[in-house]
Amino acid sequence: MAKRLEIFVVLLLIGSIALAFFYNTKSPSAFNPHFERRVISLDLPEEDEGIGGVIAADLNNDHKMDFVITKPGYLGAWENSGKKIWSVKADIQITKQSEYNGLPGWHAPGVQVGDIDADNVAEVLFLTTNSYLCILDGRNGVIKHSIELRSPEGTERWEHLVLSNFRGAGDHDLLLQATEDDSYRMGRYIAAFSWESLMGELPVPLWERDDFIACAHSGARVADLNGDGKDEVLGGSVISPEGKKMFQIPLEGHIDAITVKDIRPDIPGLEVLALEEGGGWNPFKGTTKLTYYLNRIYDRILGTGNRIFLYNQEQLIWMADYRNKEPQNSAVGDFIPMNDGLEIWCRSRYSTHQKPFTFDGEGNLLSRYKMNGVAPDGWTNRGVEEISAIHWDGSGKQLCAAKERHKAGNIAIFDPIKGTFHVLIGAKADRIYVADVQGDWREELIALCGNQLHIYVNLEPNPNSSHESLWSQNWYRRNKMTWNYYAP
Repeated sequence: MAKRLEIFVVLLLIGSIALAFFYNTKSPSAFNPHFERRVISLDLPEEDEGIGGVIAADLNNDHKMDFVITKPGYLGAWENSGKKIWSVKADIQITKQSEYNGLPGWHAPGVQVGDIDADNVAEVLFLTTNSYLCILDGRNGVIKHSIELRSPEGTERWEHLVLSNFRGAGDHDLLLQATEDDSYRMGRYIAAFSWESLMGELPVPLWERDDFIACAHSGARVADLNGDGKDEVLGGSVISPEGKKMFQIPLEGHIDAITVKDIRPDIPGLEVLALEEGGGWNPFKGTTKLTYYLNRIYDRILGTGNRIFLYNQEQLIWMADYRNKEPQNSAVGDFIPMNDGLEIWCRSRYSTHQKPFTFDGEGNLLSRYKMNGVAPDGWTNRGVEEISAIHWDGSGKQLCAAKERHKAGNIAIFDPIKGTFHVLIGAKADRIYVADVQGDWREELIALCGNQLHIYVNLEPNPNSSHESLWSQNWYRRNKMTWNYYAP
């Protein structure tokens, strides 16, 4: 009997050690898959202040995703294989902090790709700092059209563009957005143009507004929320394809970021998630830095702002907060496949020692943890940035991709609910971008590292290789061309 008890104790001890190792979130889990790194050599201008970005798009109709990369005064295109297609010098409208410098904001690519003129050739569209819309042939970078555009009174220029479908005839329309020329710039000016109007002697918009509730740090998004084949314009207000206000959230502060996905499958159509910064009552009056920080401290302790809104074109579905802590950045995905709907990860505002928290699709708190308690040894205590949900393994369960914050640093894939880091990659990444560029519906982790583009590909067998391409979904195509630092 004593011998059996000893064996039982030994087995229990071994099992406890195994469990402790398995659940130790400071170490990469046993899932850590095999991957390869593809490297594309670039000839970009020197890195500067986080201006410009990268998108994936099919430029030559070969059904493979190519890459367009922007920097101040520069656009370049590379094939999926890594071969350079073209580059041009141009005064493209890209910026750093949009609230002080105008849209499209930090890391935003400031470029759209699509067949706007219906000639079966992909065009590359961008705005310039001297108020022109430039349209290039995606195959060779040759200018097809250069159109001067007048922006509304009180603005400097049109700053942000989104290829759109407002008339139900395909992606042959364009949304333009501008911020007011003020000390704190918000993109409340929007206008919709048809391709035919843009080709006219004096382009006349389909409609325009000067009261759009915009994100403070990024440009407007578009998506077909209700499945009618036409796009709505998304911010704190939802604008119909005809330019009418359909819904507006009860915002008190400003919006840091928005995301659009089918977060609640039980509700027809897509939903918009918006993150609020501030709001509520500010007891300390004035505009000094002291009053600003005093009000922020008050808001964190006793405030009513810093909320998360889930809504569509008809209604506010729910509104929630976690102890009124600022969510700042989010990632939305199917992080717990057994649950109905998608889950929401929020980074938190802390400059160091971030404390993420997560919600389910109904606004219920799921988890919270300290990033320093889960990040691998050596990871910066400033936490993570450019966080995107990623279909990495093809199982249906999504993870999150991120890079080290405020530095050209390492990149990782982690479980947003538990914080477990699954993949850790040593790098000096300036930007990261997530998209399916291999064509197997799984997504690759793409890192812009100085003058190289690194593409990390999962080599494990894909259990769902026949799954429909993510690019077939309207919201996915829109999101992957209209991202920036705050809203990847």
